[in-house]
Amino acid sequence: MPYTDEYNALVRELFGDNLGEGGWIMPGLTGVCFDRVKKGRNVMIMNNCLMMSRGGITIDDGAMIAANAQLISNNHDLHDRQLLTCKPVHIGKNAWVGAGATILPGVTVGDNAVVAAGAVVTKDVAPDTIVGGNPAKFIKNVD
Repeated sequence: MPYTDEYNALVRELFGDNLGEGGWIMPGLTGVCFDRVKKGRNVMIMNNCLMMSRGGITIDDGAMIAANAQLISNNHDLHDRQLLTCKPVHIGKNAWVGAGATILPGVTVGDNAVVAAGAVVTKDVAPDTIVGGNPAKFIKNVD
C-alpha cells in the first residue's frame, strides 16, 4: 500500500541510494535494473510505469511521469536478438511525460518539455517544447 513504511522500504530496496527526496513512485511499477534509475527530488511517477533500465534512466528534479508511461533504455539487436543494445534515457528538470507515452533508448527529454499522452518519442525533445504523436513531432513551444 503506498504511503506506508513498508511500501517506502520496498521502493528503497529496489532503487538503492538513487532516490532524491520528496515525490513518490506509485505501485504497479514494472521493469528491470531499477538500481540504474536515478530519480531526482520531487519526482512523481504514477501507476503502471514500465522502466526497462539496463541502459540507465535519469529523471531530474520536479519531473512528472504519468500513468502507463514507458521509459525504455534497452532494446534487442536487429540481427542477433539475443544481444541487448543499451542507450540511456534522460528526463529533464520539470519535464512531463504524458499518460501512455513511450520514451525509446537514447532519448533526452529537455527541461520543462511536455510529451503528449500516447506519444512515441524516438528523438531528443528540445527544452521548453511540446511534442506528440507517433513518432513524436514538435507541436509548439511552452509559454
